[in-house]
Amino acid sequence: MENPLPWRLRLGHVLNRIDLRGSRRDPRGLLPRAQLDVSVAVERIRPLVEAVHEHGFSAIREATEKFDGVTLERLRVPAEAIAAAADVLEPEVRAALLEVIKRARKVHADQRRTDTTTQVVDGGTVTERWVPVRRVGLYVPGGLAVYPSTVVMNVVPAQEAGVEGLVVTSPPQIANNGLPDSRVLAACALLGVTEVYAVGGAQAIAMLGYGADGVDEADRCEPVDVITGPGNIWVTAAKRILQGRVGIDAEAGPTEIAILADETADPRHVAADLISQAEHDPLAASVLVTDSPALADAVEAELEIQIKTTKHDQRVRTALTGEQSGVVLVDDLEQGLRVVDEYAAEHLEIQTRDAREWAMRVRNAGAIFVGAWAPVSLGDYAAGSNHVLPTGGCARHSSGLSVQSFLRGIHVVEYTEEALRDVAGHVVALANAEDLPAHGDAVKVRFS
Repeated sequence: MENPLPWRLRLGHVLNRIDLRGSRRDPRGLLPRAQLDVSVAVERIRPLVEAVHEHGFSAIREATEKFDGVTLERLRVPAEAIAAAADVLEPEVRAALLEVIKRARKVHADQRRTDTTTQVVDGGTVTERWVPVRRVGLYVPGGLAVYPSTVVMNVVPAQEAGVEGLVVTSPPQIANNGLPDSRVLAACALLGVTEVYAVGGAQAIAMLGYGADGVDEADRCEPVDVITGPGNIWVTAAKRILQGRVGIDAEAGPTEIAILADETADPRHVAADLISQAEHDPLAASVLVTDSPALADAVEAELEIQIKTTKHDQRVRTALTGEQSGVVLVDDLEQGLRVVDEYAAEHLEIQTRDAREWAMRVRNAGAIFVGAWAPVSLGDYAAGSNHVLPTGGCARHSSGLSVQSFLRGIHVVEYTEEALRDVAGHVVALANAEDLPAHGDAVKVRFS
Protein backbone atom coordinates (compact mmCIF):
# COMPACT_ATOMS: atom_id res chain seq x y z
CA MET A 1 0.00 0.00 0.00
CA GLU A 2 1.35 3.42 -0.96
CA ASN A 3 2.43 5.70 1.83
CA PRO A 4 0.13 8.71 1.09
CA LEU A 5 1.93 11.33 3.17
CA PRO A 6 5.64 11.29 3.88
CA TRP A 7 6.24 11.96 7.53
CA ARG A 8 8.80 14.06 9.32
CA LEU A 9 9.95 12.93 12.72
CA ARG A 10 12.78 13.82 15.03
CA LEU A 11 12.27 11.72 18.19
CA GLY A 12 15.63 12.73 19.59
CA HIS A 13 17.36 12.54 16.24
CA VAL A 14 19.72 15.26 15.11
CA LEU A 15 18.35 15.11 11.57
CA ASN A 16 14.72 15.32 10.55
CA ARG A 17 13.48 12.17 8.83
CA ILE A 18 11.38 12.09 5.70
CA ASP A 19 9.96 8.67 4.86
CA LEU A 20 9.33 8.18 1.15
CA ARG A 21 9.10 4.39 1.35
CA GLY A 22 6.03 3.10 -0.42
CA SER A 23 5.38 6.51 -2.00
CA ARG A 24 5.20 7.05 -5.75
CA ARG A 25 4.77 10.81 -5.43
CA ASP A 26 7.15 13.27 -7.06
CA PRO A 27 9.71 13.95 -4.29
CA ARG A 28 10.29 17.54 -5.38
CA GLY A 29 8.77 19.84 -2.79
CA LEU A 30 9.00 17.15 -0.11
CA LEU A 31 12.77 17.30 0.27
CA PRO A 32 14.63 19.44 2.82
CA ARG A 33 15.61 22.83 1.44
CA ALA A 34 16.62 26.15 2.96
CA GLN A 35 13.89 28.76 2.51
CA LEU A 36 15.64 31.83 1.11
CA ASP A 37 13.72 34.60 -0.62
CA VAL A 38 16.29 36.37 -2.75
CA SER A 39 13.64 38.71 -4.16
CA VAL A 40 13.08 40.20 -0.70
CA ALA A 41 16.84 40.64 -0.26
CA VAL A 42 16.98 42.31 -3.70
CA GLU A 43 14.60 45.06 -2.64
CA ARG A 44 16.40 45.60 0.65
CA ILE A 45 19.82 45.84 -0.97
CA ARG A 46 18.86 47.78 -4.11
CA PRO A 47 19.34 51.24 -2.48
CA LEU A 48 22.91 50.29 -1.54
CA VAL A 49 23.69 49.06 -5.06
CA GLU A 50 22.26 52.29 -6.52
CA ALA A 51 24.23 54.38 -4.01
CA VAL A 52 27.48 52.73 -5.09
CA HIS A 53 26.55 53.36 -8.72
CA GLU A 54 25.92 57.05 -8.02
CA HIS A 55 28.47 57.88 -5.34
CA GLY A 56 31.24 55.29 -5.68
CA PHE A 57 33.87 55.41 -2.95
CA SER A 58 31.82 57.37 -0.41
CA ALA A 59 28.95 54.85 -0.58
CA ILE A 60 31.34 51.90 -0.39
CA ARG A 61 33.12 53.46 2.59
CA GLU A 62 29.83 54.05 4.42
CA ALA A 63 28.58 50.49 3.81
CA THR A 64 31.91 49.01 4.85
CA GLU A 65 31.85 50.93 8.15
CA LYS A 66 28.31 49.71 8.77
CA PHE A 67 28.70 46.03 7.85
CA ASP A 68 32.39 45.27 8.41
CA GLY A 69 33.32 47.77 11.11
CA VAL A 70 36.24 49.03 9.01
CA THR A 71 36.89 52.59 7.83
CA LEU A 72 38.40 52.33 4.36
CA GLU A 73 41.23 54.68 3.51
CA ARG A 74 41.35 53.37 -0.06
CA LEU A 75 39.70 50.60 -2.08
CA ARG A 76 42.71 48.86 -3.59
CA VAL A 77 45.12 46.76 -1.58
CA PRO A 78 48.72 48.03 -1.99
CA ALA A 79 50.96 45.72 -4.01
CA GLU A 80 53.46 45.56 -1.15
CA ALA A 81 50.76 44.26 1.22
CA ILE A 82 49.93 41.43 -1.20
CA ALA A 83 53.60 40.48 -1.52
CA ALA A 84 54.13 40.72 2.25
CA ALA A 85 51.22 38.34 2.89
CA ALA A 86 52.94 35.70 0.78
CA ASP A 87 56.22 36.24 2.61
CA VAL A 88 54.69 35.49 6.02
CA LEU A 89 52.45 32.62 4.91
CA GLU A 90 52.92 29.49 7.01
CA PRO A 91 55.08 26.97 5.09
CA GLU A 92 52.48 24.18 5.30
CA VAL A 93 49.72 26.47 4.00
CA ARG A 94 51.98 27.69 1.19
CA ALA A 95 52.77 24.10 0.21
CA ALA A 96 49.09 23.18 0.29
CA LEU A 97 48.07 26.16 -1.84
CA LEU A 98 50.79 25.48 -4.40
CA GLU A 99 49.63 21.86 -4.68
CA VAL A 100 45.99 22.96 -5.03
CA ILE A 101 46.99 25.45 -7.75
CA LYS A 102 48.94 22.76 -9.62
CA ARG A 103 46.07 20.28 -9.55
CA ALA A 104 43.42 22.84 -10.43
CA ARG A 105 45.50 24.13 -13.33
CA LYS A 106 45.97 20.61 -14.66
CA VAL A 107 42.21 19.95 -14.70
CA HIS A 108 41.19 23.35 -16.04
CA ALA A 109 43.85 23.39 -18.77
CA ASP A 110 42.11 20.38 -20.32
CA GLN A 111 38.85 22.36 -20.48
CA ARG A 112 40.20 24.88 -23.00
CA ARG A 113 38.33 24.80 -26.29
CA THR A 114 39.80 25.22 -29.75
CA ASP A 115 38.28 27.08 -32.68
CA THR A 116 36.33 24.84 -35.04
CA THR A 117 35.66 25.51 -38.73
CA THR A 118 32.81 23.66 -40.42
CA GLN A 119 32.53 23.59 -44.22
CA VAL A 120 28.78 23.80 -44.72
CA VAL A 121 28.99 23.77 -48.55
CA ASP A 122 31.67 24.44 -51.11
CA GLY A 123 32.66 28.04 -50.53
CA GLY A 124 30.66 28.38 -47.28
CA THR A 125 32.13 27.95 -43.82
CA VAL A 126 31.21 28.75 -40.23
CA THR A 127 34.00 29.05 -37.70
CA GLU A 128 33.23 28.99 -33.99
CA ARG A 129 35.80 31.08 -32.15
CA TRP A 130 36.21 30.88 -28.40
CA VAL A 131 37.07 34.33 -27.09
CA PRO A 132 37.70 35.14 -23.41
CA VAL A 133 35.93 38.04 -21.78
CA ARG A 134 38.20 41.03 -21.25
CA ARG A 135 37.87 41.62 -17.50
CA VAL A 136 36.37 39.59 -14.64
CA GLY A 137 35.60 40.30 -10.99
CA LEU A 138 36.25 37.39 -8.64
CA TYR A 139 34.51 37.55 -5.26
CA VAL A 140 36.04 35.77 -2.25
CA PRO A 141 33.87 35.65 0.91
CA GLY A 142 35.16 36.52 4.35
CA GLY A 143 32.35 36.12 6.88
CA LEU A 144 32.22 33.14 9.23
CA ALA A 145 35.33 31.78 7.52
CA VAL A 146 37.96 32.92 5.04
CA TYR A 147 38.65 31.09 1.81
CA PRO A 148 42.08 31.29 0.17
CA SER A 149 41.06 28.13 -1.70
CA THR A 150 38.26 30.11 -3.36
CA VAL A 151 40.87 32.48 -4.77
CA VAL A 152 42.38 29.48 -6.54
CA MET A 153 39.02 28.17 -7.75
CA ASN A 154 38.08 31.55 -9.26
CA VAL A 155 41.44 32.65 -10.64
CA VAL A 156 42.75 29.46 -12.24
CA PRO A 157 39.89 28.89 -14.74
CA ALA A 158 39.91 32.59 -15.67
CA GLN A 159 43.66 32.47 -16.28
CA GLU A 160 43.37 29.26 -18.29
CA ALA A 161 40.63 30.89 -20.39
CA GLY A 162 43.02 33.72 -21.23
CA VAL A 163 41.24 36.55 -19.41
CA GLU A 164 43.40 39.69 -19.46
CA GLY A 165 42.05 41.57 -16.43
CA LEU A 166 41.60 39.68 -13.15
CA VAL A 167 40.15 41.54 -10.17
CA VAL A 168 39.79 39.93 -6.74
CA THR A 169 37.69 41.56 -4.03
CA SER A 170 37.25 40.29 -0.49
CA PRO A 171 35.90 41.84 2.73
CA PRO A 172 38.30 43.85 4.91
CA GLN A 173 39.18 42.26 8.24
CA ILE A 174 39.55 44.23 11.45
CA ALA A 175 42.18 41.71 12.54
CA ASN A 176 44.25 42.47 9.43
CA ASN A 177 44.27 46.27 9.70
CA GLY A 178 41.37 46.71 7.32
CA LEU A 179 42.80 44.51 4.58
CA PRO A 180 41.37 41.19 3.37
CA ASP A 181 42.57 38.13 5.24
CA SER A 182 46.30 37.65 4.79
CA ARG A 183 45.84 34.10 3.48
CA VAL A 184 43.52 35.39 0.78
CA LEU A 185 46.13 37.99 -0.17
CA ALA A 186 48.86 35.36 -0.13
CA ALA A 187 46.86 33.16 -2.53
CA CYS A 188 46.53 36.16 -4.85
CA ALA A 189 50.30 36.64 -4.72
CA LEU A 190 50.99 32.99 -5.51
CA LEU A 191 48.70 33.26 -8.54
CA GLY A 192 50.18 36.54 -9.75
CA VAL A 193 47.02 38.59 -9.13
CA THR A 194 47.90 42.19 -8.30
CA GLU A 195 44.53 43.99 -8.54
CA VAL A 196 42.82 43.28 -5.22
CA TYR A 197 40.19 45.36 -3.41
CA ALA A 198 39.30 45.39 0.29
CA VAL A 199 35.58 45.46 -0.30
CA GLY A 200 32.96 42.84 0.57
CA GLY A 201 29.24 42.18 0.40
CA ALA A 202 26.76 43.77 -1.97
CA GLN A 203 28.89 46.91 -2.21
CA ALA A 204 31.69 44.81 -3.74
CA ILE A 205 29.37 43.39 -6.40
CA ALA A 206 28.07 46.89 -7.20
CA MET A 207 31.65 48.20 -7.43
CA LEU A 208 32.59 45.44 -9.87
CA GLY A 209 29.48 45.95 -11.98
CA TYR A 210 29.50 49.74 -12.21
CA GLY A 211 33.09 50.59 -11.40
CA ALA A 212 33.98 53.13 -8.73
CA ASP A 213 36.30 56.07 -8.28
CA GLY A 214 38.73 55.69 -5.40
CA VAL A 215 40.72 58.27 -3.53
CA ASP A 216 42.89 58.79 -6.62
CA GLU A 217 43.25 57.43 -10.16
CA ALA A 218 45.36 54.47 -8.98
CA ASP A 219 42.57 53.53 -6.58
CA ARG A 220 39.85 53.42 -9.23
CA CYS A 221 38.09 50.12 -10.00
CA GLU A 222 37.05 49.80 -13.63
CA PRO A 223 33.84 47.83 -14.31
CA VAL A 224 34.11 44.16 -15.25
CA ASP A 225 32.33 41.95 -17.78
CA VAL A 226 31.69 38.88 -15.59
CA ILE A 227 31.38 38.42 -11.81
CA THR A 228 31.98 35.02 -10.22
CA GLY A 229 32.40 33.59 -6.75
CA PRO A 230 30.18 32.49 -3.84
CA GLY A 231 28.73 34.75 -1.15
CA ASN A 232 25.84 35.29 1.24
CA ILE A 233 22.28 36.21 0.32
CA TRP A 234 23.19 39.92 -0.03
CA VAL A 235 25.93 39.09 -2.51
CA THR A 236 23.47 36.88 -4.37
CA ALA A 237 20.84 39.62 -4.40
CA ALA A 238 23.35 42.15 -5.75
CA LYS A 239 24.34 39.71 -8.48
CA ARG A 240 20.69 39.39 -9.49
CA ILE A 241 20.39 43.18 -9.73
CA LEU A 242 23.54 43.44 -11.87
CA GLN A 243 22.78 40.44 -14.11
CA GLY A 244 22.42 41.66 -17.67
CA ARG A 245 24.81 44.52 -17.14
CA VAL A 246 27.42 41.87 -16.36
CA GLY A 247 27.47 38.12 -16.63
CA ILE A 248 27.34 36.09 -13.41
CA ASP A 249 28.26 32.51 -12.66
CA ALA A 250 25.16 31.66 -10.60
CA GLU A 251 22.98 32.79 -7.72
CA ALA A 252 24.78 30.89 -5.01
CA GLY A 253 22.97 30.02 -1.79
CA PRO A 254 24.14 28.21 1.35
CA THR A 255 26.33 25.18 0.72
CA GLU A 256 24.77 21.72 0.59
CA ILE A 257 25.72 18.07 0.54
CA ALA A 258 23.59 15.05 -0.31
CA ILE A 259 24.82 11.52 0.28
CA LEU A 260 23.25 8.50 -1.43
CA ALA A 261 24.22 5.52 0.72
CA ASP A 262 23.28 1.91 1.31
CA GLU A 263 24.08 -0.50 4.13
CA THR A 264 27.70 -0.85 2.94
CA ALA A 265 28.52 2.77 3.83
CA ASP A 266 30.61 3.48 6.92
CA PRO A 267 28.42 5.58 9.27
CA ARG A 268 31.53 7.34 10.61
CA HIS A 269 32.39 8.58 7.14
CA VAL A 270 28.82 9.64 6.38
CA ALA A 271 28.48 11.53 9.66
CA ALA A 272 31.84 13.26 9.24
CA ASP A 273 30.94 14.36 5.70
CA LEU A 274 27.56 15.73 6.77
CA ILE A 275 29.27 17.69 9.55
CA SER A 276 31.97 18.99 7.21
CA GLN A 277 29.41 20.92 5.17
CA ALA A 278 27.33 21.94 8.18
CA GLU A 279 30.29 23.81 9.68
CA HIS A 280 30.19 26.32 6.81
CA ASP A 281 26.99 28.06 7.85
CA PRO A 282 23.93 27.63 10.13
CA LEU A 283 21.89 27.49 6.90
CA ALA A 284 24.08 24.82 5.28
CA ALA A 285 22.17 21.73 4.15
CA SER A 286 23.22 18.16 4.91
CA VAL A 287 20.98 15.43 3.48
CA LEU A 288 21.34 11.65 3.68
CA VAL A 289 19.31 9.53 1.24
CA THR A 290 19.34 5.84 2.12
CA ASP A 291 17.39 2.61 1.82
CA SER A 292 18.88 1.41 5.10
CA PRO A 293 17.14 2.48 8.34
CA ALA A 294 19.97 0.76 10.20
CA LEU A 295 22.52 3.02 8.51
CA ALA A 296 20.39 6.07 9.30
CA ASP A 297 20.34 5.10 12.98
CA ALA A 298 24.08 4.45 13.01
CA VAL A 299 24.77 7.82 11.37
CA GLU A 300 22.59 9.54 13.97
CA ALA A 301 24.61 7.92 16.75
CA GLU A 302 27.85 9.00 15.08
CA LEU A 303 26.60 12.56 14.67
CA GLU A 304 25.99 12.84 18.40
CA ILE A 305 29.53 11.62 19.08
CA GLN A 306 31.30 13.71 16.44
CA ILE A 307 29.40 16.97 16.98
CA LYS A 308 30.67 17.09 20.56
CA THR A 309 34.28 17.12 19.40
CA THR A 310 34.04 19.47 16.42
CA LYS A 311 35.16 23.08 16.81
CA HIS A 312 32.02 24.82 15.51
CA ASP A 313 29.59 22.54 17.33
CA GLN A 314 26.77 25.08 17.75
CA ARG A 315 26.90 26.13 14.11
CA VAL A 316 26.94 22.48 13.03
CA ARG A 317 24.01 21.49 15.26
CA THR A 318 21.96 24.46 14.05
CA ALA A 319 22.55 23.45 10.44
CA LEU A 320 21.85 19.76 10.98
CA THR A 321 18.64 20.31 12.93
CA GLY A 322 17.33 22.94 10.51
CA GLU A 323 14.59 22.33 7.97
CA GLN A 324 17.19 22.28 5.20
CA SER A 325 18.82 19.07 6.51
CA GLY A 326 17.52 15.57 7.03
CA VAL A 327 17.47 11.84 6.34
CA VAL A 328 15.33 10.67 3.43
CA LEU A 329 14.33 7.00 3.66
CA VAL A 330 13.65 5.27 0.34
CA ASP A 331 12.64 1.77 -0.73
CA ASP A 332 15.77 1.08 -2.77
CA LEU A 333 18.62 2.80 -4.58
CA GLU A 334 16.53 3.28 -7.74
CA GLN A 335 14.17 5.48 -5.75
CA GLY A 336 17.18 7.05 -4.05
CA LEU A 337 18.62 7.96 -7.45
CA ARG A 338 15.35 9.68 -8.41
CA VAL A 339 15.42 11.58 -5.12
CA VAL A 340 18.99 12.87 -5.49
CA ASP A 341 18.29 13.84 -9.10
CA GLU A 342 15.31 15.89 -7.94
CA TYR A 343 17.34 17.42 -5.12
CA ALA A 344 20.16 18.36 -7.55
CA ALA A 345 22.77 18.85 -4.84
CA GLU A 346 25.75 21.15 -5.03
CA HIS A 347 27.85 18.24 -3.73
CA LEU A 348 26.66 14.64 -4.11
CA GLU A 349 28.47 11.70 -2.56
CA ILE A 350 27.74 8.13 -3.65
CA GLN A 351 28.61 5.68 -0.89
CA THR A 352 27.09 2.43 -2.11
CA ARG A 353 28.27 -0.85 -3.55
CA ASP A 354 29.08 -0.36 -7.24
CA ALA A 355 29.29 3.36 -6.47
CA ARG A 356 30.68 4.40 -9.86
CA GLU A 357 27.82 2.72 -11.73
CA TRP A 358 25.29 4.70 -9.70
CA ALA A 359 27.32 7.89 -10.03
CA MET A 360 27.36 7.65 -13.82
CA ARG A 361 23.55 7.51 -13.86
CA VAL A 362 23.14 10.78 -11.96
CA ARG A 363 21.85 13.65 -14.12
CA ASN A 364 21.70 16.55 -11.67
CA ALA A 365 24.57 17.52 -9.37
CA GLY A 366 27.19 20.23 -9.17
CA ALA A 367 29.93 17.68 -8.50
CA ILE A 368 29.80 13.96 -7.72
CA PHE A 369 32.14 12.24 -5.28
CA VAL A 370 32.40 8.49 -5.78
CA GLY A 371 33.04 5.96 -3.05
CA ALA A 372 34.50 6.04 0.42
CA TRP A 373 37.77 7.75 -0.53
CA ALA A 374 36.45 10.83 -2.30
CA PRO A 375 34.85 13.04 0.38
CA VAL A 376 33.52 16.49 -0.49
CA SER A 377 36.32 18.13 1.48
CA LEU A 378 38.77 16.67 -1.05
CA GLY A 379 36.89 18.57 -3.77
CA ASP A 380 36.84 21.70 -1.65
CA TYR A 381 40.62 21.77 -1.77
CA ALA A 382 42.80 19.34 -3.66
CA ALA A 383 40.90 17.07 -6.05
CA GLY A 384 41.62 19.40 -8.97
CA SER A 385 37.90 20.00 -9.52
CA ASN A 386 36.27 23.39 -8.92
CA HIS A 387 34.38 24.07 -5.70
CA VAL A 388 32.34 27.04 -7.01
CA LEU A 389 29.17 25.06 -7.74
CA PRO A 390 25.42 25.62 -8.26
CA THR A 391 23.24 25.41 -5.13
CA GLY A 392 19.54 25.41 -4.29
CA GLY A 393 18.60 22.93 -7.03
CA CYS A 394 20.27 25.01 -9.76
CA ALA A 395 22.38 21.99 -10.74
CA ARG A 396 19.33 20.94 -12.79
CA HIS A 397 20.22 23.65 -15.29
CA SER A 398 23.62 25.15 -14.34
CA SER A 399 27.22 23.99 -14.09
CA GLY A 400 30.06 24.74 -11.74
CA LEU A 401 32.72 27.32 -12.49
CA SER A 402 35.04 26.31 -15.33
CA VAL A 403 37.10 27.71 -18.18
CA GLN A 404 33.85 27.89 -20.18
CA SER A 405 32.47 30.40 -17.66
CA PHE A 406 34.91 32.96 -19.06
CA LEU A 407 34.63 32.15 -22.78
CA ARG A 408 32.15 33.27 -25.43
CA GLY A 409 31.51 31.37 -28.61
CA ILE A 410 31.42 33.66 -31.68
CA HIS A 411 30.39 32.37 -35.11
CA VAL A 412 32.40 33.72 -38.04
CA VAL A 413 30.50 33.23 -41.33
CA GLU A 414 32.35 33.21 -44.66
CA TYR A 415 30.53 32.57 -47.99
CA THR A 416 31.66 33.05 -51.57
CA GLU A 417 29.45 34.59 -54.24
CA GLU A 418 28.57 31.18 -55.65
CA ALA A 419 27.80 29.71 -52.24
CA LEU A 420 25.43 32.60 -51.48
CA ARG A 421 23.81 32.33 -54.93
CA ASP A 422 23.15 28.64 -54.34
CA VAL A 423 21.15 29.28 -51.14
CA ALA A 424 19.66 32.69 -52.02
CA GLY A 425 16.27 31.31 -52.98
CA HIS A 426 15.83 29.67 -49.59
CA VAL A 427 16.78 32.89 -47.78
CA VAL A 428 14.26 34.88 -49.85
CA ALA A 429 11.52 32.28 -49.32
CA LEU A 430 11.90 32.30 -45.54
CA ALA A 431 12.19 36.10 -45.42
CA ASN A 432 8.89 36.41 -47.29
CA ALA A 433 7.27 33.75 -45.08
CA GLU A 434 8.19 35.81 -42.03
CA ASP A 435 7.06 39.06 -43.70
CA LEU A 436 10.58 40.48 -43.62
CA PRO A 437 11.05 41.19 -47.34
CA ALA A 438 14.03 43.51 -46.78
CA HIS A 439 15.93 40.47 -45.53
CA GLY A 440 15.40 38.84 -48.91
CA ASP A 441 16.17 42.05 -50.76
CA ALA A 442 19.56 42.24 -49.01
CA VAL A 443 20.39 38.98 -50.79
CA LYS A 444 18.71 39.72 -54.13
CA VAL A 445 20.44 43.09 -54.54
CA ARG A 446 23.77 41.28 -54.75
CA PHE A 447 22.67 39.48 -57.90
CA SER A 448 20.50 42.08 -59.62
